[in-house]
Amino acid sequence: MARYALVVDDTRIAATIIAQALTLLGYQVQVAYSPRAAIESLFKRMPDVILLDINMPGIDGVEVCRYLRRDPHTEKIPIIAMSSEAQEETVARVREAGANAFLAKPIDIDILERALNGVLKPG
Repeated sequence: MARYALVVDDTRIAATIIAQALTLLGYQVQVAYSPRAAIESLFKRMPDVILLDINMPGIDGVEVCRYLRRDPHTEKIPIIAMSSEAQEETVARVREAGANAFLAKPIDIDILERALNGVLKPG
């Protein structure tokens, strides 16, 4: 059975590109365009991995990451944070919030695949 990925990004073009890359890598993909939509989708199906944009209006990705890490149902799901802001401070904030990996946008499919292999157990 294909792995299931949740992409959380308020920029539709970015979300679509990431979803297409994941599909090419053999994933089933759900896209959420807001933190609220992402949380709601978790009630329907738990993903194997979450790709989470950091820069979103309202509740940013760092807060979403902290929320997911506090919830016993989602605390173990690997989170790959994504942002066009790849400064050390941003990466450190994301790691402190509980993200397993960080990818700078625009995302290269080979780097995405390595990150996925790094956070997911084989199988």
